[in-house]
Amino acid sequence: MRKRQLGKSGLLVSELALGTWGLSGDAYGPVPEIEVDRVVDRAAALGVTLFDVADVYGGGQMLRVLGRRLAEKTTQIALKLGTNIDGYPVKQFDKTYLRMALETSLERMKRGTANILLLHNPSLASFDEDETFAYLAELRSAVQIKTWGVSTGSKAIAERAIERGAEVLEMPYNCFLFEDVRSLGTTLREKGVGLLAHSVLAYGLLAGSFTDSREFYPPDHRAERWNPEDLKERIAQLAALRAVMGGPLPTMRSVALRFALSNDRVTSAVLGPRNQQQLDQLIRDAGRAPPYMSHETLGDLERALKAYGVTGL
Repeated sequence: MRKRQLGKSGLLVSELALGTWGLSGDAYGPVPEIEVDRVVDRAAALGVTLFDVADVYGGGQMLRVLGRRLAEKTTQIALKLGTNIDGYPVKQFDKTYLRMALETSLERMKRGTANILLLHNPSLASFDEDETFAYLAELRSAVQIKTWGVSTGSKAIAERAIERGAEVLEMPYNCFLFEDVRSLGTTLREKGVGLLAHSVLAYGLLAGSFTDSREFYPPDHRAERWNPEDLKERIAQLAALRAVMGGPLPTMRSVALRFALSNDRVTSAVLGPRNQQQLDQLIRDAGRAPPYMSHETLGDLERALKAYGVTGL
């Protein structure tokens, strides 16, 4: 497993990371505990060193799993905080809440420090709270965290976070959604900000296995994410990925994964498998080393995306 520098944070992380939302049962429905353990163990055995988790995933259970199964000296955890689920879920980023959430998370993981602390989908107004960012600086000085950043789907919030000193961003980036990340490219390079790219398969869509009659049901989050018309349109647009398949890109998964890894601003692509077989497929299809996608193929793909009406927004 190759590694990349996470911006100016000083951390060296695997260029494929394991995301744990799907494993937690919150995103797509329950996953057997034994399968969760197998996926985490398999990822570590294959050289994945970066694991992405939020304190609320599985009601905190995913923190316990990672703490129990991962060696602290050889792995890094990107920990997202800021969702208070006591009663009605709300976003909360004040110093008092973040301190409590961090202490609880570290206890669940049985770790003394958090490698990467990410504010979990904050609003723009959250960045007006000076106390929050003074506290983050305090945590770094005390070596309770090594770096901090923001997980967001908003370019405006990403820019504000960088202004506030964030060294890491976690944002969606895939063949259908890429313009925001690309427009931030110069800023990321100049400021030394690392980027964790999530949703690289667009919640399974870019794997190419859906039909236009596919239906989703709660608790699968995709039941609310796509209406039938949107899904049919997106499935038709998958023809753009099919147009460049072949040779070193044998599957649609490989096209999608290598598209993300071909962007040198991406530090790590966060994978979301729900079983060991999916994990093995993803790591195999991602390829072993650059160039993950030739400039010619990348150009062909982008022309095909445009022809099928994909704007990247």
